[in-house]
Amino acid sequence: MKPRHPEKIHKPSNPIQRKPNWIRTRLTNSSIYSDTKKIVKNNNLHTVCEEAGCPNISECWSKKHATFMIMGDICTRACAFCNVKTGLPNQLDPNEHIRVANATKDLNLNHVVITSVDRDDLPDGGAEHFVKTISEIKKINPNTTVEILTPDFLRKGDVYKKIVDSKPDVFNHNIETVPSNYTKVRPGSRYFQSINLLKEVKDYDKQIFTKSGLMLGLGEKEEELFQVMDDLRCAHVDFLTLGQYLQPTEKHYPIKKFVPPEDFNKFEKIAYSKGFLQVSSSPMTRSSYHAGDDFIKLKEKRQKNLI
Repeated sequence: MKPRHPEKIHKPSNPIQRKPNWIRTRLTNSSIYSDTKKIVKNNNLHTVCEEAGCPNISECWSKKHATFMIMGDICTRACAFCNVKTGLPNQLDPNEHIRVANATKDLNLNHVVITSVDRDDLPDGGAEHFVKTISEIKKINPNTTVEILTPDFLRKGDVYKKIVDSKPDVFNHNIETVPSNYTKVRPGSRYFQSINLLKEVKDYDKQIFTKSGLMLGLGEKEEELFQVMDDLRCAHVDFLTLGQYLQPTEKHYPIKKFVPPEDFNKFEKIAYSKGFLQVSSSPMTRSSYHAGDDFIKLKEKRQKNLI
């Protein structure tokens, strides 16, 4: 069987640490969870919930919430924190956008989150595939709001414009960690590429909601986190998510700290003081966790600011 992460085989092992009592998830085998799994499988789709080993999968799938991962299940990057398979990806599935739209309808989603693997092998990084997916969802599900979580489109020029033109409701790109960690945690990416992407998206369409997130517990210092918050606000990002990094396997980057809930509460208050419209900050927070409810709050807060 081909390993999920061939680039990590010869790396030193980092034992999985025992989780503190504030990090707990409940497993479920509810009928709704089974229905969600069946819909995903019948439409031959990938989800980041499964591929990245999200700890919230039981809760979300029991509410018929799933985050679809398009463009295959093999990523061209090799981030030290991520459990998605790495290697040479397959050709794009020309009908995937139709199946994503159908699954969105089958799940009766009011708000859908679409993410993807990195596809550095494609001339536009997969931007056109995002466009097709967004357009098809909106055609079949006109009342569903669409949130996308994109790669950084490194060295792909202004391909983000075609995605913005397809009118997703939220454009999310995760900064993931502080700059000092990039060479160890996110070696294939560039910090300011991510900041600039978020800024350019907002400059291109001032009405679109932008969003970004970080994992904590990777060895970052508080002052570094606060600087990233400032950088994101300089890019006019509306929504910030902060969650605890959880190490997928012994070959992945080790957890440097389990950040206690009271620190997440403190960071939330500081983020709001810096001007973010919406902040989700807790150990179990992930990019698409409660995304639909948070989007409603985000819209309400912008509306209040306009009055």
